[in-house]
Amino acid sequence: MKLKERLEAINLREQGKSYNEIKKKLKVSKGTLGCWLRDIELTPSQILRLKGRQMSGLSGGKINREKRIKRTKEVIEEAKKEPKDLMKTPLFLSGLMLYWAEGDKGAREVVKFSNSDPVMIKLIMEWFRKTCGVPEDKFRLCIHMHSLHCRKDIEEYWSDITGVPMSQFYKTQIKKTSLGYRRNKLYNGTCAVTVCNKDLFRRITGWKIGFIEIMKIKAPL
Repeated sequence: MKLKERLEAINLREQGKSYNEIKKKLKVSKGTLGCWLRDIELTPSQILRLKGRQMSGLSGGKINREKRIKRTKEVIEEAKKEPKDLMKTPLFLSGLMLYWAEGDKGAREVVKFSNSDPVMIKLIMEWFRKTCGVPEDKFRLCIHMHSLHCRKDIEEYWSDITGVPMSQFYKTQIKKTSLGYRRNKLYNGTCAVTVCNKDLFRRITGWKIGFIEIMKIKAPL
């Protein structure tokens, strides 16, 4: 047992320090602290202090959530107005439909598009650049492939297709397969293009909503 650390933990707890404060200083687990400090009683003023810190943290989290929700609504509401004019542009409409069908729609608010068709990837890159205004240094690519399709030039292939340097590639993901031969010798894996921009994700969401309203498409009951 770490006697020195235990004695220091007891001393800190008697000063009214929280488990997190003690854990940060001594680098021991909360479970260990629970065993060491379970018999130590805090004074009323110490309890009030810890509760005040806890409520402050909760309040800060609530404020951040409210800011995020407000920002999301603002960006979506503004973007909803844009398709009325942008629909006249073939690139805007084709890119929006392509992302709507194949793009990421998750709660993380990350813009992500994955496909194995190089033509689709070229089109979505054009859309990202010209319609969405994504700066070149914000693109991140990740290649997914089966072990049978591994080639040394696979990243170079997708770098040429996208115009994104390999320095902006994540580590290629290789999935093992039980097949003993390649069914499609022309297969070059799947390219996932990611742009970590929450406001862009919200804009795209707003564009889709605006398009639906213009087309007067009603969701099925």
